[in-house]
Amino acid sequence: MTRRLLLSYLSLAALVLLCLEIPLGYLYSRGERERVITVAEDEAESVSAYASLSLAAGRAERDLPGRVAHCAARIGGQVVVVDSVGAPIATSHQLTPDASRALASRPGIVAALRGTSTVDVRTSTIGGVQYLSVAVPVGHGTRPEGAVWLTLPTHVVHERVHHIWLLLALGGLAVLTAVTFAAFAIARWTGRPIRELERATNELASDSRAAPIAVTVTKGPPEVRSLAAAFNRTAARLAHLLDSQHAFAGEASHQLKTPLAALRLRLENLEPNVSARGRSSLTAAVTETDRLARMVEGLLAMARLEEHAAIPGPVDVGAVCAERHHTWTPLFAQQGVSLVLFAGGEGSVLALPGAIEQILDNLLSNALRASPPATTVTIELRPHTPSRRTLRDARARPSWVDLHVTDEGPGMTADQRARAFDRFWRAPGAPKGGTGLGLALVQRLAHASGGEASVRAAGTGGLDAVIRLPSALPAPGSHTLGRPGPRRREVPTRIGAGIRP
Repeated sequence: MTRRLLLSYLSLAALVLLCLEIPLGYLYSRGERERVITVAEDEAESVSAYASLSLAAGRAERDLPGRVAHCAARIGGQVVVVDSVGAPIATSHQLTPDASRALASRPGIVAALRGTSTVDVRTSTIGGVQYLSVAVPVGHGTRPEGAVWLTLPTHVVHERVHHIWLLLALGGLAVLTAVTFAAFAIARWTGRPIRELERATNELASDSRAAPIAVTVTKGPPEVRSLAAAFNRTAARLAHLLDSQHAFAGEASHQLKTPLAALRLRLENLEPNVSARGRSSLTAAVTETDRLARMVEGLLAMARLEEHAAIPGPVDVGAVCAERHHTWTPLFAQQGVSLVLFAGGEGSVLALPGAIEQILDNLLSNALRASPPATTVTIELRPHTPSRRTLRDARARPSWVDLHVTDEGPGMTADQRARAFDRFWRAPGAPKGGTGLGLALVQRLAHASGGEASVRAAGTGGLDAVIRLPSALPAPGSHTLGRPGPRRREVPTRIGAGIRP
């Protein structure tokens, strides 16, 4: 912000200086040229008057050379006095015969000898040098006695004009320097509270806590002070809400889980005293109690996930998949379902601590409830391959690893898959025991890890739950984009002897 304000101030100051100095420079340049012409005209008039008196007294050849040389030395130019036919009478410099004969044909001298113009000012080039010439007639009347021709090199005028432009440029540079220091001080003063707001906002985004910003009546513009006050109120309210949520999560974890456990224990103790006719109702009550306990656990897990903003780190996804496969295999075997793991060498991914375990537990639990006996549930890791349209942008995108959990259950329609991640939503005809929070928690964990979650129709007729996570390793072969290496064939690990897949 400081740099932008400084550039804005300097641009405005430079624009004002240009609008002022350019017309002023042209005005001074024109004034200097007119001053030089005026001086030349005065000198020519003075020599003309002296020549007129000398000619009248008959002392032109004796007096005029000295006066002409003195005038030429004073103005730094050349002075020539000619008679009525254009022949030189007195000159301030040596003339060649050709130059002497050419005097009569000079436009300025011709105009002066005609008497049609009192003063004739011209710019001409003589010998490759540009001159400013002034011709003045000698004597009065319609037939002058001669003419005075005064030439002045224009480089004298140009030097004075350049000197004026140099002074204006130095003055403008001094003004810009002063404006730079003043603008920098103003920009720092204006941007200091904005930088404090940025610091506090970063703190609030990183750990949901931010130290209050000091707001005084003399610090920063009024709008910034008002913004700082509003930020302090927002941060305080957010801290209060987070404290309330933290207290709720802690209290609910204790206050809800204990009564549910006691209720289940009481229901189990009632089993010997319940008749055979009421056993089904007791079993349903125990099932609903377990479902309520799982729902509470899911809600508390989501509350803790929203409360603690952990930073994703590298996780060996292959090792996690193998460990959860080993844990869940006996449960799948009890239901007559085969659990298959295709574990490749995809390496590490970025995920929250414990996130992949929770994701797999929820997906495998859903797949087990939806899978009929003698079917297969597959866990597979695949590197994500970009499409041709995005292949050219692969260097700018992180590589991904896709975790697939595929079942052979009844599956879902397209409309049902669109609502699969909604909280408490369950598909019509879904098996009993679900809470409608598993996929919602899976999506939250995937997003918090920097990835995404989706459900698709599997080729086997069931569902294909896909968790896409960013790889913790650099994209292999990024320097040979478009030339993939040989594909390695993965050997499936199939556990569950005696179960027909």
